[in-house]
Amino acid sequence: MMEFKHTHDGSKKAQQRVKHPLHHEHHPGHGGMTFEGGGGRGRRDHEPSGAHKHTDMVADFRRRFWISLAATVPILALSPMIQRFLGLGDALRFPGDIWLLFALSSFVYAFGGYPFLKGIAAELGKRRPGMMTLIAVAITTAYAYSAAVVFGLRGEVFFWELATLVDIMLLGHWVEMKSVAGASRALEELARLMPSEAHLLREDGSTVDVPLSELEAGRRVVVKPGEKVPADGDVVEGETSVDEAMLTGESKPVSKKEGDTVIGGSVNGEGSLTVEIKRTGKDSYLSQVVDLVRRAQASKSRTQDLSDRAAMWLTLIAIGAGLLTLIGWLAAAERGFSFALERMVTVMVITCPHALGLAVPLVVAMSTAISARNGLLIRDRAAFERARKIQAVVFDKTGTLTEGRFGVTDTLALGSGGLDEAGVLRYAAAVESRSEHSIAKGITAAAPGDLPPVEGFKAIPGQGAEGRVEGREIKIVSPGYLEERGIGIDDERAERLSAEGKTVVYLLIDGRPAGALALADIVRPESKAAVGRLKEMGVQCLMLTGDNRAVAEQVAAELGLDDFFAEVLPRDKAAKIKEVQDRGLVVAMVGDGVNDAPALAQADVGIAIGAGTDVAVEAADIVLVRSDPLDAVAIVGLARATYRKMVQNLAWATGYNAVAIPLAAGVLFQAGIVLSPALGAVLMSLSTVIVAVNARLLKVGEAKGDGL
Repeated sequence: MMEFKHTHDGSKKAQQRVKHPLHHEHHPGHGGMTFEGGGGRGRRDHEPSGAHKHTDMVADFRRRFWISLAATVPILALSPMIQRFLGLGDALRFPGDIWLLFALSSFVYAFGGYPFLKGIAAELGKRRPGMMTLIAVAITTAYAYSAAVVFGLRGEVFFWELATLVDIMLLGHWVEMKSVAGASRALEELARLMPSEAHLLREDGSTVDVPLSELEAGRRVVVKPGEKVPADGDVVEGETSVDEAMLTGESKPVSKKEGDTVIGGSVNGEGSLTVEIKRTGKDSYLSQVVDLVRRAQASKSRTQDLSDRAAMWLTLIAIGAGLLTLIGWLAAAERGFSFALERMVTVMVITCPHALGLAVPLVVAMSTAISARNGLLIRDRAAFERARKIQAVVFDKTGTLTEGRFGVTDTLALGSGGLDEAGVLRYAAAVESRSEHSIAKGITAAAPGDLPPVEGFKAIPGQGAEGRVEGREIKIVSPGYLEERGIGIDDERAERLSAEGKTVVYLLIDGRPAGALALADIVRPESKAAVGRLKEMGVQCLMLTGDNRAVAEQVAAELGLDDFFAEVLPRDKAAKIKEVQDRGLVVAMVGDGVNDAPALAQADVGIAIGAGTDVAVEAADIVLVRSDPLDAVAIVGLARATYRKMVQNLAWATGYNAVAIPLAAGVLFQAGIVLSPALGAVLMSLSTVIVAVNARLLKVGEAKGDGL
């Protein structure tokens, strides 16, 4: 079949839209892209290393955790405080055991604690103390004091506390980082849109297959039916329709003939083309999309982590309370320096509860597991946390709110041929059943029952198809075909359908108009429910599309959207998201096409339809596996439930310090109540258990309908 370029005003605009971005000035400061084949073999001039760095960090935390855990077992067995707590007496004591305990603890402190000791330098360098600072202060205090005890200072060793704290924190960071998405591979996925080779046309008229790297402006290539266009250029011979939906967002195939522009990566339809190359590599349209994605991702802001904020305050509290405790007991001059020092260390160690290290990661791990079971894949935890604040959701139209395929919405009988509406559809579907065109598939799918056989089927390049059915000459053609041959259609119904933005095709029997069919992109049945539920949650719903205004207006009215943007060029989609953000709204973008990638990256939360293109998935923070708009509702609900659990866990993990710190400092010493290190360990263990159980209860929220 074909693109019906005269069906409505938006068709010509679509052709104009694909030309303009190609002349967009390239900014060399952002680097270009060179394509050297398909299947992911594209090579970028500037390849981001974030994904590899993230993977290496996850592996490093995992390795340090398991090695430190192995060393912690003998540390616990050798610790006098643990032995007394378990009632073992001197059963495990032997000559030199304290030195072995010191050696093992020194190893755990240096090896397991290295990420935190390195992290404190970075945080203090930025003057933003957080979790790394709190952990480093706690383990350093425990290690330094315990080492001093080994070398003669009177007191208790805290090596067991040091080792378990390091283990828990390594585990927490490992779990946390596994839930955080790796750096976006969107730019790599873009290269996969390109074919591996091109059919280069020689001067003698023959062709030779060459890699894309050998293509130059001015050379000509042949693009066969069903193949991808290898580079941006102009059609010099042939006529066809080209599917540009993955690049421009235009849902309908676009008619191409001599003089028209084609974009590298678009898919050729039924006709063969000869294309003169105009732009390759960094100057291509696709490379400009790469540039947009890179810049949008680089400008995305990140919110500060909840646990880091809690850790900053606990760091100040730990140091302040510890110093006040030391000064207070020294001023009292009742128990001596060693007792005052032990109280200070106990306060500083207890102030960094094990539970705090797990409060957020455990909830994140649970929410990630719950979301995965429901087809919601969280790639960026920070973005998922932002999802609770979403105030507006911008949906792409084609493939997101709609199914991305054409379906028959109206069938008209025009009188000639003596057919009713069912007969019009039957004849049209019979001919179109032999075509692989997207519009042809929509017509064929709409026809019930068996179809009559077709003889002499032939495509009319860019304008339709024809064949002989039950002895009658049948043609399915575009309005352009009728116009070129002076065949008039005087029917207000067809004009109204065309004005609504629908694609109208005509059935000719023996050269006379016998019927018309209107087609449009099918709206997903779940879309209206999703929009309604988001509105109930106080979230505005908008639509962003490359389709013409008439099509967009019809879909927006059908779904009850708050607003929409139509005829938006791919290079302008990110700007539209920024425009909504400038209204003071936290914005989520839901899309599936390559042209959505810059907008997904620009949005506060990028949500990709999993059935969409790989680049959209890689540019997004969250992926909806089922391609169901209702899952966007689930994301908001789950994000809000997850945040509640985080706050509850952080409140418990930090709140018990209000009781533990004064007791550890000895404020009730005169009453005979002193929080010993052993009892402090019990309290910390209890706090950790409560945090873990509360995180597990997140699934209760799922059963109660927190967005799922």
